[in-house]
Amino acid sequence: MPSIPLLVCDDSSMVRKQLLRALPPEWAVSVTEVDNGKAGLEAIRNGLGKVVLLDLTMPVMDGYQVLNAVREEGLQSHIIVISADVQEEAVRRVLELGALAFLRKPFDPSEFRATLHKHGLLAVPQQDVAANAPQIDGPSSFRDALQETVNVAIGRAGAMLARVLDVFVQLPVPNVNLLEVGELHMALADVQRGDERLTAICQGYIGSGIAGEALLIFHDSEIADMATLLHRDGNDGGDLEMLLDLSTLLIGACLSGIAEQIDVVFSQSHPQILGEHLAIDELISVNSRRNQKTLAVEISYSLEGHDIHFDLLMLFSEDSVQLLNKKLAYLMN
Repeated sequence: MPSIPLLVCDDSSMVRKQLLRALPPEWAVSVTEVDNGKAGLEAIRNGLGKVVLLDLTMPVMDGYQVLNAVREEGLQSHIIVISADVQEEAVRRVLELGALAFLRKPFDPSEFRATLHKHGLLAVPQQDVAANAPQIDGPSSFRDALQETVNVAIGRAGAMLARVLDVFVQLPVPNVNLLEVGELHMALADVQRGDERLTAICQGYIGSGIAGEALLIFHDSEIADMATLLHRDGNDGGDLEMLLDLSTLLIGACLSGIAEQIDVVFSQSHPQILGEHLAIDELISVNSRRNQKTLAVEISYSLEGHDIHFDLLMLFSEDSVQLLNKKLAYLMN
């Protein structure tokens, strides 16, 4: 009997390797790997995804759009979603769109195999195990490992934010780069839309020699809507208190998610107002004390149904890169 066309659709090469390693050895599959939803949908249309392992947060086309297109086009595919977007609403939506199951990242190999058994996806006998064994490339890169670690962390932070605000949080693909100070200024400049004013909160952190600072940037035009969501008074003092509370929640949840995965305990300073009601060039001036390379993780949350964004930059010191590399080594191999 021919092998089953299995599609692994995830923008992280590291996660794709982990999934391939977790496949039951007795399962006869022919594997196709893609790194975005558009390529995944095309593979399903071409019969290469009778079984699909699907991420949600991807570039070009996300997992929700893939599920919707599969349903609308009547494509025959058994889809298991494996995602860091662990909001209750995310789980409800993917099951409503036709996914067989939802597994949270980082996925548990035993739960993964149990899910395959539960849905009868292993009930096809195999002719030749060796011939059908998927080929797995070499080690993952540091950037890919850190990006996926952050992806899991921001998914948990997003779920917490969704509960606090009672909204659906649209999660981004985190962007990881080693930046010179001038490039960091350009990254900050990308945050601004038009000539609007910004308010920024900063919070330092350190653990096991890994140190850095988080910058959470709010768009002043959106602060009143945030206050409405949180049922807060719209005065200046109340607004600043609200922003500090949101920063503590969001930055703390992201750091906690990262720390848990790399076995570090971060100590955090109190959040502080870096700048209030500033144009981006003024904010850059306030933040110009950095004169070395910075490992920057750029994250931009948005709230469905609201013109509200949370732009978060996690800035690790240059000295932290080697230590992070060691901590992430187990994921890269």
